[in-house]
Amino acid sequence: MQLSVVIPVYNEKNTIGKIVERVKAVKDIDKEIIIVDDKSTDGTIELLRKMEKDQPDLKIYYKDQNMGKGHTLKVGFKYTTGDYVIVQDADLEYDPQDYHKLLRALEEENVDAVYGSRFSGNYEDMSNLHYFGNKVLTLITNVFFGVMLTDMETCYKLLPGDFVRNIDIKSNRFDFEPEITAKALKAGLRIKEVPISYKGRSHQDGKKITWRDGLVALYTLIKHRFLN
Repeated sequence: MQLSVVIPVYNEKNTIGKIVERVKAVKDIDKEIIIVDDKSTDGTIELLRKMEKDQPDLKIYYKDQNMGKGHTLKVGFKYTTGDYVIVQDADLEYDPQDYHKLLRALEEENVDAVYGSRFSGNYEDMSNLHYFGNKVLTLITNVFFGVMLTDMETCYKLLPGDFVRNIDIKSNRFDFEPEITAKALKAGLRIKEVPISYKGRSHQDGKKITWRDGLVALYTLIKHRFLN
């Protein structure tokens, strides 16, 4: 089974090289790495050009304009060929070694998708705003769709390749997470959660999501539960 790792990038010159190293360091998994740059302005593009020459196994794509994480992932998904797909943020908040936990659950459980839960694992340096925002959005997801998730907003969503390549994602920003979860549940995908590790970063360090994105995520859940 091949795993497609899609890395959306926007102004991550300090971490993109490190995260690619960490993804490549994950052993015993057949994987392809797809990087999509969302029109970075901090020197990330120049770094990616060099990586492209030095590491021809990487699949790197460049967008003509900045349109947000959701749109960047839509672009990346088109180029995947793997049986399963996972998103890897370009920062260092998530540990790629946890891929083994997600894939093991997929093999051992009768499920279609696996989510990595920060709240049932080890998480550090998450602000109160993000903690409670994640909890509220996950609770609303559970009520709307009759499930028992603990971390709907997690980056680590191991999803079937055919599903992500054929799904019509409308969200261009961070509302991608609730939209793809809502559509996965409405499509009847059985989701299993496993604990993962997480080390958050601050806005000073480059974190881009804000409380406004939480409000958009809430509207996205309502829209895809009752209006679509």
